[in-house]
Amino acid sequence: MKIAVAQVNATVGDLAGNARLVAEAARAAHAGGATVVVAPELVLSGYPPEDLLLRPAFMLACERTLHELARELAHCEGLHLVVGHPHRFGDRDDVRTKSLAVPRRFNAASVLAGGRVVATYCKRELPNYQVFDERRYFASGRDAGLDPVVFDAGGVRIGLLICEDAWFDEPARAAKAAGAQVLAVLNASPFHLDKADEREQRMADRARDVALPLLYAHLVGGQDEIVFDGASFAVDAQGRLAARAPSFEPALLEVEVDGGAVRGAVAPLPEPLAQAWGALVLGVRDYVGKNGFPGAIIGLSGGIDSALVLAIAVDALGASRVRTVMMPSPYTAEISWLDARAMARRLGVQHDEIAIAPMFDAFRAALAPVFAGRPEDTTEENIQARIRGTLLMALSNKTGSIVLTTGNKSEMATGYCTLYGDMAGGFAVIKDVAKTLVYRLAEWKNRQPHVRADGTVGPVIPERIITRPPSAELKPNQTDQDSLPPYDVLDAILARYMEDDQSIDEIVAAGFERTTVERVAHLIKVNEYKRRQAPVGIRITHRAFGRDWRYPITSRFRA
Repeated sequence: MKIAVAQVNATVGDLAGNARLVAEAARAAHAGGATVVVAPELVLSGYPPEDLLLRPAFMLACERTLHELARELAHCEGLHLVVGHPHRFGDRDDVRTKSLAVPRRFNAASVLAGGRVVATYCKRELPNYQVFDERRYFASGRDAGLDPVVFDAGGVRIGLLICEDAWFDEPARAAKAAGAQVLAVLNASPFHLDKADEREQRMADRARDVALPLLYAHLVGGQDEIVFDGASFAVDAQGRLAARAPSFEPALLEVEVDGGAVRGAVAPLPEPLAQAWGALVLGVRDYVGKNGFPGAIIGLSGGIDSALVLAIAVDALGASRVRTVMMPSPYTAEISWLDARAMARRLGVQHDEIAIAPMFDAFRAALAPVFAGRPEDTTEENIQARIRGTLLMALSNKTGSIVLTTGNKSEMATGYCTLYGDMAGGFAVIKDVAKTLVYRLAEWKNRQPHVRADGTVGPVIPERIITRPPSAELKPNQTDQDSLPPYDVLDAILARYMEDDQSIDEIVAAGFERTTVERVAHLIKVNEYKRRQAPVGIRITHRAFGRDWRYPITSRFRA
């Protein structure tokens, strides 16, 4: 039999739009001979719907949309559509109680056939780690005493699982015990580096454990901080990869299932740096597009961070929707002007220059009486950054375009950024990209063939931007390393302490100097108040500042 996976880009809350995308994919698959179409987890509502799930009107709208979708596809004779959606039993609706006597919400997958809902499966394993909060919203199908769901389509019995279910033994074994001959797994699994390989390995293990072929239907698209990378796939009963959809784009993956064998097209999995780039581009495109911004504005400094953000933004939105602004201070080097202009020309974006010296002088003059007797320090550096933030936000207000901030993860971790200054903006593109990875991504981008705005082919980022020492250029002869450890050391400590939860003693035991480790850990802790006020940004690691980093601002714990 032919089964299709509808890898679609859903938008949270756009119930009609999401249903339309699923219906279009289902009709196309049916026309191509598919008997079963599997759409991703919570595709009707979009994922994650968060506290929309607490609104009875939202749950009612999801229910209506599900039945309307079933009726719309009634003419597709013999078709079974599996679609993810939030589901509730009964008339009352209170997720704040654990009493089974009260109807509760479930993360569900329904089978639509013949114009009606013929079966509904409720997720059994609810993740509550990293970016996941499912126990806040959903009850477990197992705890509620609900049975596995296996349905017959063309003589083949298909068992349903939802995402986390397939990472555990029991749900798949229960589906097989109920008669499943094929497993269909609906997923909304947020991207991070190395996640795609891990998924395929774990699903191969699951297929081998129950000796059944497995189809993995995955969401694609950006939703606030998180990105779904697609790359839906299928493995045979021995766990061998048999089909894979493209990454970071909608697709319809069609596979032939014959007993334990599976056949289909296998799209290549991008290399890690290409995956990171794809996630960043998709995250920008969907955040800007789904929120209705006409374009983006970037403060282009002549440094590597803003250069990287500009290259990502142009790939995401096109040059015509991106505008850059150079705002030189009295300490801006001439090469910064030249490199910023050169990059803007290469990409063909609108580029403006607004000198901030007159405004900086006005601030200093106004503050001179109250600053009398005090030497210049970081205060004057921050004033320059805040002038720039004000100018960028003024352009945003006037044009409607969103300001993309350019701070990286290393800076966010250590507070090497100015609140209401370079942190001012609407979306933090490289918030989860450590400085060492910034360099690797810039070098990777420059290796890709690119036709520049003048018709020549070559790198988009001027080489000097990559090779010169990084500097905020807020005082004479300044470099980042005046204030921070070398980035290779800083990022290694950051990964161990922040991403992997290693203690200071463990990091020291790995060969790092105690004074440096303690300094980095201290900076991470004391700058939590800044990060709480930072714009949302794209998550590409397994632990980002944001949804899966929830540390108190006021804390005396020091280990």
